[in-house]
Amino acid sequence: MRINDRIRVPRVRVVGADGSQIGVLETKDALAMAEQQDLDLVEVAPQADPPVVRIMDFGKYKYEQDQAKKEARKKQSLVVVKEMKMRPKIDRHDYETKKGHVVRFLRQGAKVKVTIMFRGREMVHPELGERLLLRLADDVQEIAKIDVPPKLDGRNMTMVLGPYKEAIIHKEPVEVPTRQRRQQPAPTEAPRAGPETVEAEAPKPARPRKITRASSDLGEENEDAEAEDA
Repeated sequence: MRINDRIRVPRVRVVGADGSQIGVLETKDALAMAEQQDLDLVEVAPQADPPVVRIMDFGKYKYEQDQAKKEARKKQSLVVVKEMKMRPKIDRHDYETKKGHVVRFLRQGAKVKVTIMFRGREMVHPELGERLLLRLADDVQEIAKIDVPPKLDGRNMTMVLGPYKEAIIHKEPVEVPTRQRRQQPAPTEAPRAGPETVEAEAPKPARPRKITRASSDLGEENEDAEAEDA
């Protein structure tokens, strides 16, 4: 996008700042008109003959464009693609289990790419894989549609399912209760004895005397001396 002096063509079609059609002017006259209004001359349609320019505040225009892009990025939703693989000769129980996973992915708002894997001579009958994919699409037709129909890619056949907006279930965050602290009973204080209720201390038992061999011999000598005196 060229502005002001970068516009090199001799004549331009000028659009005023209020959107009015001013007409074809010499480029230098259009620049002078923009300078009188303290604005910029911006080329908006360089392919036209003559090129179309507009008188505007280019700084404000760029700011508004950047803000519009930011808002557009905020509104864009992140597309998540999940993949589910199957075999063409899958049994009923495995099919129901995988179909449950597909339904869960679709409910969460994700697209699901279903892949049928062929091995060996199974490639001779690709219609079995297509029949299985269409069966799955028919089972989930209330919550999803076929975004990409079944197509064979080498030894695999793929199909992409996309959920309907009304089928998406947004899970609300579950508040986990905080763990309550265990209240421990307050320690009970023993009643203090007042001046009138003083309990007498029980007499301490006498410490048993340790008898050694020397003391035992001394006791026997004393007994013999007492016997001689007698």
